[in-house]
Amino acid sequence: MKYVDDYRDSKLIASLLRRLRDLASRRWTLMEVCGGQTQSIVRYGLDELVSEQIELLHGPGCPVCVTPLHLLDAACELASDPNVLLCSFGDMLRVPGSSSNLAALKSAGAGIRVIYSPLDAVALAERFPTRQVVLFAIGFETTAPANATALLLAHQRKLTNFSLLSSMVLVPPAVAAIFDAPHNRVQALLGPGHVCSVVGSGDYERLSARYQVPIVITGFEPVDLLEGMLRSVALLETAQASVDIQYVRAVKAEGNPEARRAVERAFEVCDRTWRGIGVIPASGLRPAPAFAEFDAEKRFQLRVLQGAENPACISGQILTGAKKPTECPAFGAPCTPEQPLGATMVSQEGACAAYYHNQRKRSHAALVANRSGSRVSPLTSAPETAPRPAAPSSKERSL
Repeated sequence: MKYVDDYRDSKLIASLLRRLRDLASRRWTLMEVCGGQTQSIVRYGLDELVSEQIELLHGPGCPVCVTPLHLLDAACELASDPNVLLCSFGDMLRVPGSSSNLAALKSAGAGIRVIYSPLDAVALAERFPTRQVVLFAIGFETTAPANATALLLAHQRKLTNFSLLSSMVLVPPAVAAIFDAPHNRVQALLGPGHVCSVVGSGDYERLSARYQVPIVITGFEPVDLLEGMLRSVALLETAQASVDIQYVRAVKAEGNPEARRAVERAFEVCDRTWRGIGVIPASGLRPAPAFAEFDAEKRFQLRVLQGAENPACISGQILTGAKKPTECPAFGAPCTPEQPLGATMVSQEGACAAYYHNQRKRSHAALVANRSGSRVSPLTSAPETAPRPAAPSSKERSL
Protein backbone atom coordinates (compact mmCIF):
# COMPACT_ATOMS: atom_id res chain seq x y z
CA MET A 1 0.00 0.00 0.00
CA LYS A 2 2.94 2.36 0.49
CA TYR A 3 3.36 2.72 -3.27
CA VAL A 4 -0.25 3.87 -3.62
CA ASP A 5 -0.04 6.06 -0.50
CA ASP A 6 2.85 7.98 -2.05
CA TYR A 7 0.45 9.19 -4.75
CA ARG A 8 -2.07 10.35 -2.14
CA ASP A 9 0.42 12.18 0.08
CA SER A 10 -1.20 15.32 1.49
CA LYS A 11 2.04 17.33 1.65
CA LEU A 12 2.85 16.58 -1.98
CA ILE A 13 -0.72 17.45 -2.99
CA ALA A 14 -0.48 20.78 -1.14
CA SER A 15 2.83 21.50 -2.88
CA LEU A 16 1.37 20.79 -6.31
CA LEU A 17 -1.61 23.05 -5.59
CA ARG A 18 0.70 25.91 -4.54
CA ARG A 19 2.79 25.49 -7.69
CA LEU A 20 -0.36 25.47 -9.83
CA ARG A 21 -1.63 28.68 -8.20
CA ASP A 22 1.75 30.36 -8.76
CA LEU A 23 1.98 29.22 -12.38
CA ALA A 24 -1.50 29.92 -13.75
CA SER A 25 -1.87 33.46 -15.10
CA ARG A 26 -5.51 32.82 -16.06
CA ARG A 27 -8.18 30.13 -15.78
CA TRP A 28 -7.65 27.32 -18.28
CA THR A 29 -10.12 24.68 -19.51
CA LEU A 30 -8.91 21.06 -19.44
CA MET A 31 -10.64 17.79 -20.20
CA GLU A 32 -9.88 14.41 -18.70
CA VAL A 33 -10.81 11.69 -21.15
CA CYS A 34 -10.86 8.59 -18.95
CA GLY A 35 -13.73 7.55 -16.69
CA GLY A 36 -11.28 6.32 -14.06
CA GLN A 37 -9.75 9.78 -13.97
CA THR A 38 -13.21 11.35 -13.65
CA GLN A 39 -13.99 9.08 -10.72
CA SER A 40 -10.79 10.07 -8.88
CA ILE A 41 -11.19 13.76 -9.64
CA VAL A 42 -14.71 13.82 -8.20
CA ARG A 43 -13.97 11.45 -5.32
CA TYR A 44 -11.06 13.56 -4.06
CA GLY A 45 -12.64 16.89 -5.02
CA LEU A 46 -9.70 17.85 -7.22
CA ASP A 47 -11.91 19.87 -9.56
CA GLU A 48 -12.98 21.99 -6.59
CA LEU A 49 -9.42 22.40 -5.31
CA VAL A 50 -8.21 23.80 -8.65
CA SER A 51 -11.40 25.65 -9.61
CA GLU A 52 -9.76 29.10 -9.60
CA GLN A 53 -7.03 28.00 -12.01
CA ILE A 54 -8.72 25.25 -14.04
CA GLU A 55 -12.16 24.28 -15.23
CA LEU A 56 -12.29 20.51 -15.71
CA LEU A 57 -14.57 19.02 -18.35
CA HIS A 58 -15.39 15.30 -18.39
CA GLY A 59 -14.89 13.37 -21.62
CA PRO A 60 -16.37 10.17 -23.11
CA GLY A 61 -14.05 7.84 -21.24
CA CYS A 62 -16.58 5.34 -19.86
CA PRO A 63 -16.95 2.28 -22.15
CA VAL A 64 -20.25 1.26 -20.57
CA CYS A 65 -21.62 4.77 -21.07
CA VAL A 66 -20.85 4.94 -24.80
CA THR A 67 -22.09 1.45 -25.74
CA PRO A 68 -24.83 2.25 -28.28
CA LEU A 69 -28.46 1.56 -27.57
CA HIS A 70 -28.94 -0.66 -30.61
CA LEU A 71 -26.13 -3.01 -29.51
CA LEU A 72 -27.54 -3.20 -25.99
CA ASP A 73 -30.93 -4.07 -27.48
CA ALA A 74 -29.21 -6.69 -29.65
CA ALA A 75 -27.58 -8.15 -26.54
CA CYS A 76 -31.00 -8.35 -24.87
CA GLU A 77 -32.40 -10.08 -27.96
CA LEU A 78 -29.57 -12.63 -27.95
CA ALA A 79 -29.91 -13.25 -24.22
CA SER A 80 -33.60 -14.03 -24.71
CA ASP A 81 -32.69 -16.93 -27.02
CA PRO A 82 -32.70 -20.17 -24.97
CA ASN A 83 -29.83 -21.50 -27.09
CA VAL A 84 -27.54 -18.57 -26.19
CA LEU A 85 -25.34 -17.81 -23.19
CA LEU A 86 -24.52 -14.11 -23.21
CA CYS A 87 -21.34 -13.20 -21.31
CA SER A 88 -21.02 -9.66 -20.00
CA PHE A 89 -19.18 -7.62 -17.42
CA GLY A 90 -21.44 -6.82 -14.49
CA ASP A 91 -21.71 -3.07 -14.94
CA MET A 92 -23.45 -3.54 -18.30
CA LEU A 93 -26.41 -5.33 -16.73
CA ARG A 94 -28.30 -2.29 -15.41
CA VAL A 95 -27.72 -0.02 -18.41
CA PRO A 96 -31.18 0.87 -19.75
CA GLY A 97 -32.10 -0.42 -23.19
CA SER A 98 -35.12 0.60 -25.24
CA SER A 99 -37.54 -1.51 -23.23
CA SER A 100 -35.52 -3.57 -20.73
CA ASN A 101 -32.02 -4.29 -19.50
CA LEU A 102 -29.85 -7.37 -19.05
CA ALA A 103 -30.40 -7.46 -15.29
CA ALA A 104 -34.17 -7.80 -15.71
CA LEU A 105 -33.72 -10.52 -18.30
CA LYS A 106 -31.28 -12.38 -16.06
CA SER A 107 -33.76 -12.23 -13.19
CA ALA A 108 -36.38 -13.69 -15.52
CA GLY A 109 -34.13 -16.67 -16.28
CA ALA A 110 -32.27 -15.59 -19.43
CA GLY A 111 -28.90 -17.18 -20.10
CA ILE A 112 -26.66 -14.32 -18.97
CA ARG A 113 -23.34 -14.93 -17.26
CA VAL A 114 -21.33 -12.23 -15.50
CA ILE A 115 -17.65 -12.67 -16.32
CA TYR A 116 -14.43 -11.17 -15.02
CA SER A 117 -12.30 -11.89 -18.08
CA PRO A 118 -13.10 -12.49 -21.77
CA LEU A 119 -11.34 -15.83 -21.37
CA ASP A 120 -14.19 -16.88 -19.08
CA ALA A 121 -16.44 -16.84 -22.15
CA VAL A 122 -14.06 -19.17 -24.02
CA ALA A 123 -14.14 -21.56 -21.06
CA LEU A 124 -17.95 -21.50 -21.08
CA ALA A 125 -18.01 -22.29 -24.80
CA GLU A 126 -15.89 -25.37 -24.11
CA ARG A 127 -18.02 -26.36 -21.14
CA PHE A 128 -21.36 -25.99 -22.97
CA PRO A 129 -20.73 -27.16 -26.56
CA THR A 130 -24.46 -27.25 -27.40
CA ARG A 131 -25.01 -23.57 -26.47
CA GLN A 132 -23.95 -20.53 -28.47
CA VAL A 133 -21.73 -18.42 -26.21
CA VAL A 134 -21.63 -14.73 -27.09
CA LEU A 135 -19.09 -12.39 -25.52
CA PHE A 136 -20.49 -8.84 -25.21
CA ALA A 137 -17.13 -7.26 -25.98
CA ILE A 138 -17.13 -3.66 -24.81
CA GLY A 139 -14.31 -1.30 -23.95
CA PHE A 140 -11.57 0.93 -25.24
CA GLU A 141 -8.08 0.02 -26.37
CA THR A 142 -7.35 -1.14 -22.81
CA THR A 143 -9.65 -4.19 -23.00
CA ALA A 144 -9.24 -4.86 -26.73
CA PRO A 145 -6.14 -7.10 -26.22
CA ALA A 146 -8.03 -9.37 -23.81
CA ASN A 147 -10.96 -9.58 -26.25
CA ALA A 148 -8.50 -10.31 -29.07
CA THR A 149 -6.87 -13.06 -27.00
CA ALA A 150 -10.27 -14.67 -26.42
CA LEU A 151 -11.12 -14.59 -30.13
CA LEU A 152 -7.72 -15.96 -31.19
CA LEU A 153 -7.92 -18.71 -28.58
CA ALA A 154 -11.42 -19.71 -29.72
CA HIS A 155 -10.14 -19.84 -33.29
CA GLN A 156 -7.15 -21.94 -32.27
CA ARG A 157 -9.39 -24.38 -30.41
CA LYS A 158 -11.86 -24.49 -33.32
CA LEU A 159 -14.82 -23.47 -31.17
CA THR A 160 -17.83 -23.14 -33.45
CA ASN A 161 -20.13 -21.98 -30.62
CA PHE A 162 -18.19 -18.83 -29.64
CA SER A 163 -18.70 -15.32 -31.04
CA LEU A 164 -18.31 -11.66 -30.09
CA LEU A 165 -20.90 -8.91 -30.10
CA SER A 166 -18.42 -6.07 -30.48
CA SER A 167 -18.92 -2.63 -29.01
CA MET A 168 -15.21 -1.82 -28.74
CA VAL A 169 -14.33 1.81 -29.38
CA LEU A 170 -11.20 3.89 -29.95
CA VAL A 171 -10.45 7.07 -28.01
CA PRO A 172 -8.56 9.28 -30.54
CA PRO A 173 -11.44 9.60 -33.06
CA ALA A 174 -13.78 10.63 -30.23
CA VAL A 175 -11.28 13.24 -29.02
CA ALA A 176 -11.00 14.55 -32.58
CA ALA A 177 -14.79 14.79 -32.80
CA ILE A 178 -14.84 16.84 -29.58
CA PHE A 179 -12.08 19.14 -30.84
CA ASP A 180 -13.99 19.60 -34.13
CA ALA A 181 -17.30 20.44 -32.40
CA PRO A 182 -18.49 24.07 -32.65
CA HIS A 183 -18.93 24.30 -28.87
CA ASN A 184 -15.47 22.91 -28.07
CA ARG A 185 -13.72 24.77 -25.22
CA VAL A 186 -10.95 22.26 -24.45
CA GLN A 187 -7.54 23.93 -24.27
CA ALA A 188 -5.55 20.91 -23.02
CA LEU A 189 -6.22 17.21 -22.55
CA LEU A 190 -5.37 14.84 -19.72
CA GLY A 191 -4.67 11.71 -21.79
CA PRO A 192 -5.88 8.24 -20.74
CA GLY A 193 -3.11 6.39 -18.92
CA HIS A 194 -4.39 2.83 -19.25
CA VAL A 195 -5.25 3.23 -22.93
CA CYS A 196 -1.78 4.61 -23.67
CA SER A 197 -0.14 1.77 -21.75
CA VAL A 198 -1.41 -0.40 -24.62
CA VAL A 199 -1.24 1.87 -27.69
CA GLY A 200 1.50 4.31 -26.68
CA SER A 201 1.53 8.03 -27.38
CA GLY A 202 1.68 8.14 -31.18
CA ASP A 203 -2.02 8.83 -31.82
CA TYR A 204 -1.99 11.59 -29.21
CA GLU A 205 1.09 13.21 -30.73
CA ARG A 206 -0.81 13.41 -34.01
CA LEU A 207 -3.87 14.88 -32.27
CA SER A 208 -1.72 17.45 -30.48
CA ALA A 209 -0.02 18.51 -33.72
CA ARG A 210 -3.28 18.64 -35.70
CA TYR A 211 -5.26 20.69 -33.17
CA GLN A 212 -2.37 22.51 -31.46
CA VAL A 213 -3.54 21.25 -28.07
CA PRO A 214 -1.20 20.15 -25.25
CA ILE A 215 -1.82 16.58 -24.08
CA VAL A 216 -0.44 15.15 -20.84
CA ILE A 217 -0.90 11.38 -20.46
CA THR A 218 -1.81 11.00 -16.82
CA GLY A 219 -2.41 8.38 -14.14
CA PHE A 220 -5.32 8.05 -11.76
CA GLU A 221 -4.23 8.98 -8.25
CA PRO A 222 -4.51 12.55 -6.88
CA VAL A 223 -0.81 13.27 -7.30
CA ASP A 224 -0.89 11.89 -10.86
CA LEU A 225 -3.82 14.06 -11.81
CA LEU A 226 -2.58 17.24 -10.15
CA GLU A 227 0.85 16.81 -11.71
CA GLY A 228 -0.87 16.24 -15.06
CA MET A 229 -2.80 19.48 -14.58
CA LEU A 230 0.36 21.34 -13.57
CA ARG A 231 2.23 20.08 -16.65
CA SER A 232 -0.73 20.97 -18.86
CA VAL A 233 -0.85 24.52 -17.52
CA ALA A 234 2.93 24.84 -17.96
CA LEU A 235 2.53 23.94 -21.65
CA LEU A 236 -0.42 26.30 -22.05
CA GLU A 237 1.38 29.20 -20.37
CA THR A 238 4.29 28.81 -22.79
CA ALA A 239 2.07 28.13 -25.85
CA GLN A 240 3.52 24.68 -26.44
CA ALA A 241 1.36 22.07 -28.17
CA SER A 242 3.10 18.80 -27.42
CA VAL A 243 2.60 15.48 -25.63
CA ASP A 244 4.02 14.80 -22.19
CA ILE A 245 3.87 11.44 -20.38
CA GLN A 246 3.29 11.93 -16.66
CA TYR A 247 2.29 8.28 -16.11
CA VAL A 248 5.80 6.99 -16.82
CA ARG A 249 5.48 4.03 -14.47
CA ALA A 250 2.95 2.45 -16.87
CA VAL A 251 3.20 4.19 -20.26
CA LYS A 252 5.93 3.97 -22.87
CA ALA A 253 5.87 5.91 -26.12
CA GLU A 254 5.63 2.66 -28.11
CA GLY A 255 2.96 1.13 -25.86
CA ASN A 256 2.75 -2.65 -25.59
CA PRO A 257 3.81 -4.09 -28.97
CA GLU A 258 2.58 -7.62 -28.26
CA ALA A 259 -0.86 -6.43 -27.22
CA ARG A 260 -1.06 -4.17 -30.26
CA ARG A 261 -0.16 -7.06 -32.59
CA ALA A 262 -2.92 -9.22 -31.13
CA VAL A 263 -5.50 -6.47 -31.66
CA GLU A 264 -4.31 -5.78 -35.20
CA ARG A 265 -4.55 -9.47 -36.06
CA ALA A 266 -7.98 -10.08 -34.55
CA PHE A 267 -9.87 -6.88 -35.40
CA GLU A 268 -10.40 -4.28 -38.07
CA VAL A 269 -11.35 -0.64 -37.65
CA CYS A 270 -14.96 0.32 -38.42
CA ASP A 271 -17.39 3.17 -37.93
CA ARG A 272 -19.12 3.04 -34.55
CA THR A 273 -22.15 4.67 -32.97
CA TRP A 274 -21.43 6.16 -29.54
CA ARG A 275 -24.39 6.32 -27.21
CA GLY A 276 -25.70 9.85 -26.85
CA ILE A 277 -23.17 11.16 -29.39
CA GLY A 278 -23.82 9.46 -32.72
CA VAL A 279 -21.67 7.84 -35.38
CA ILE A 280 -17.95 8.60 -35.23
CA PRO A 281 -16.09 7.35 -38.33
CA ALA A 282 -13.27 4.82 -37.83
CA SER A 283 -13.84 4.75 -34.06
CA GLY A 284 -14.68 1.07 -33.49
CA LEU A 285 -13.26 -2.43 -33.73
CA ARG A 286 -14.94 -5.58 -35.06
CA PRO A 287 -13.63 -9.05 -35.96
CA ALA A 288 -11.34 -8.96 -38.97
CA PRO A 289 -12.50 -10.69 -42.20
CA ALA A 290 -10.34 -13.72 -41.40
CA PHE A 291 -12.43 -14.20 -38.23
CA ALA A 292 -15.84 -13.24 -39.63
CA GLU A 293 -17.41 -16.45 -38.32
CA PHE A 294 -16.83 -15.12 -34.80
CA ASP A 295 -18.82 -11.93 -35.46
CA ALA A 296 -22.14 -12.32 -33.60
CA GLU A 297 -23.84 -9.67 -35.73
CA LYS A 298 -23.19 -11.80 -38.83
CA ARG A 299 -23.69 -15.20 -37.19
CA PHE A 300 -27.11 -14.31 -35.84
CA GLN A 301 -28.01 -11.86 -38.64
CA LEU A 302 -28.93 -9.32 -36.02
CA ARG A 303 -31.31 -6.54 -36.90
CA VAL A 304 -30.21 -2.95 -36.39
CA LEU A 305 -32.83 -1.91 -33.87
CA GLN A 306 -33.58 1.81 -33.66
CA GLY A 307 -34.59 2.35 -30.06
CA ALA A 308 -35.22 5.78 -28.60
CA GLU A 309 -33.13 7.29 -25.82
CA ASN A 310 -34.93 8.69 -22.80
CA PRO A 311 -35.54 12.34 -23.78
CA ALA A 312 -34.82 13.53 -20.24
CA CYS A 313 -31.24 12.22 -20.39
CA ILE A 314 -28.53 14.66 -21.55
CA SER A 315 -25.70 12.13 -21.39
CA GLY A 316 -24.52 13.06 -24.87
CA GLN A 317 -23.74 16.57 -23.69
CA ILE A 318 -22.10 15.25 -20.54
CA LEU A 319 -19.92 12.78 -22.47
CA THR A 320 -18.61 15.56 -24.72
CA GLY A 321 -17.95 18.03 -21.92
CA ALA A 322 -20.71 20.42 -22.99
CA LYS A 323 -22.47 20.08 -19.63
CA LYS A 324 -21.81 18.78 -16.13
CA PRO A 325 -24.04 16.14 -14.49
CA THR A 326 -25.36 18.71 -12.00
CA GLU A 327 -26.71 20.77 -14.92
CA CYS A 328 -29.15 17.98 -15.82
CA PRO A 329 -32.68 18.59 -14.47
CA ALA A 330 -33.10 14.83 -13.91
CA PHE A 331 -29.86 14.39 -11.91
CA GLY A 332 -30.49 12.85 -8.48
CA ALA A 333 -34.25 12.69 -9.01
CA PRO A 334 -35.70 11.04 -10.96
CA CYS A 335 -32.36 9.73 -12.34
CA THR A 336 -30.42 7.73 -9.74
CA PRO A 337 -28.11 4.68 -9.88
CA GLU A 338 -31.04 2.55 -8.73
CA GLN A 339 -33.33 3.94 -11.46
CA PRO A 340 -30.99 5.33 -14.15
CA LEU A 341 -32.33 7.19 -17.15
CA GLY A 342 -29.00 6.89 -18.97
CA ALA A 343 -25.78 4.91 -18.96
CA THR A 344 -23.70 7.67 -17.34
CA MET A 345 -25.58 7.07 -14.08
CA VAL A 346 -24.89 3.31 -14.09
CA SER A 347 -21.19 2.58 -14.43
CA GLN A 348 -18.78 3.49 -11.66
CA GLU A 349 -16.78 5.30 -14.36
CA GLY A 350 -19.77 7.36 -15.48
CA ALA A 351 -19.62 11.05 -14.62
CA CYS A 352 -23.22 11.15 -13.34
CA ALA A 353 -22.64 8.17 -11.03
CA ALA A 354 -19.42 9.73 -9.74
CA TYR A 355 -21.20 13.01 -8.94
CA TYR A 356 -24.13 11.19 -7.33
CA HIS A 357 -22.04 8.92 -5.09
CA ASN A 358 -19.93 11.87 -3.98
CA GLN A 359 -23.02 13.92 -3.13
CA ARG A 360 -22.60 16.68 -5.69
CA LYS A 361 -25.73 18.82 -5.84
CA ARG A 362 -27.75 19.91 -8.84
CA SER A 363 -27.10 23.40 -10.13
CA HIS A 364 -29.64 26.14 -9.49
CA ALA A 365 -30.57 26.21 -13.19
CA ALA A 366 -31.24 22.46 -13.17
CA LEU A 367 -33.41 22.76 -10.08
CA VAL A 368 -35.42 25.56 -11.66
CA ALA A 369 -35.83 23.55 -14.87
CA ASN A 370 -36.96 20.51 -12.92
CA ARG A 371 -39.52 22.50 -10.94
CA SER A 372 -40.89 24.18 -14.05
CA GLY A 373 -41.40 20.88 -15.83
CA SER A 374 -38.94 21.59 -18.64
CA ARG A 375 -36.21 19.26 -19.78
CA VAL A 376 -33.06 19.55 -21.82
CA SER A 377 -32.85 17.91 -25.22
CA PRO A 378 -30.14 15.25 -25.56
CA LEU A 379 -28.71 17.10 -28.58
CA THR A 380 -29.13 20.75 -27.66
CA SER A 381 -29.22 22.90 -24.58
CA ALA A 382 -32.61 24.32 -25.44
CA PRO A 383 -35.36 23.50 -22.93
CA GLU A 384 -38.35 21.53 -24.15
CA THR A 385 -41.84 21.35 -22.71
CA ALA A 386 -42.46 18.07 -20.90
CA PRO A 387 -44.78 16.59 -18.32
CA ARG A 388 -43.69 17.20 -14.77
CA PRO A 389 -41.60 14.25 -13.48
CA ALA A 390 -43.20 11.94 -10.97
CA ALA A 391 -42.73 12.95 -7.36
CA PRO A 392 -39.51 11.52 -5.93
CA SER A 393 -39.67 8.70 -3.45
CA SER A 394 -38.93 9.27 0.20
CA LYS A 395 -35.47 7.83 -0.35
CA GLU A 396 -34.81 10.27 -3.23
CA ARG A 397 -36.12 13.24 -1.23
CA SER A 398 -33.60 12.46 1.50
CA LEU A 399 -30.62 12.85 -0.84
